[in-house]
Amino acid sequence: MVLGLLSWAIASSPGWSSVQQSYFDPAEARLALPEVAEAFVFNVRLFLVAEVTILAVALVVAVIRVLPSPALMPLKLVAVVYTDVFRGTPTILVIFLVGFGFPALRLEGVPTSYFTLGLIALTLSYGAYVAEVVRAGIQSVHPSQVSSARALGLTYGQAMRLVVLPQGLRRVMPPLLNDFVSLQKDTALVSVIGLVEALRAAQVRASNDFNFTPYVVAACFFIAVTVPIARFADWIALRQLRREQGRVLG
Repeated sequence: MVLGLLSWAIASSPGWSSVQQSYFDPAEARLALPEVAEAFVFNVRLFLVAEVTILAVALVVAVIRVLPSPALMPLKLVAVVYTDVFRGTPTILVIFLVGFGFPALRLEGVPTSYFTLGLIALTLSYGAYVAEVVRAGIQSVHPSQVSSARALGLTYGQAMRLVVLPQGLRRVMPPLLNDFVSLQKDTALVSVIGLVEALRAAQVRASNDFNFTPYVVAACFFIAVTVPIARFADWIALRQLRREQGRVLG
């Protein structure tokens, strides 16, 4: 009923006809669809590659932060500074700094591909967030699990890999998936360094005749990907809750 009332209020507003023409023009949507769809493939490719690199960085940072060895204090300090700095810096600023700063250094071996630079920026930014999620999952595992594993003859590394990480990652799977939902949307931010993805393709198309329907087309592509991931995250959370309730009842 609320949605019906909102739809009626919007459709009966004085400026609805102009908004409909500027944002929901079917003819313009058909023209923009092939260009935006082709560019959206770039977003998906960047998202899939970034998922792997972000998880790798996050696991390393999280494990370093929870290791009990005092000899690793310098590495722990680096990990803390990394997470604090990149969680406190907006992702779009990280993309600007990496996308334009790295090539300006003119150092040998520094990547110049804007795809690689965008990937590095997203990995640095989201790696800090995901590292904290993974660390929370590791710390949620009771210390007795490690003690039991050590008593069975496993080294600390083996206990972490075979006992702690599987349990910790399973517990934080829903927030991890939510982070990746945000990552899929934030792949559009790499357009600020000149990469042609769905948002930039829509912007180029919209600038031709000053019609903003291509932006709506691009939004529909992002929604089509992020909504299933969000529902999958909800399903994982519900399944985990049922397992925990069943474990308590049992």
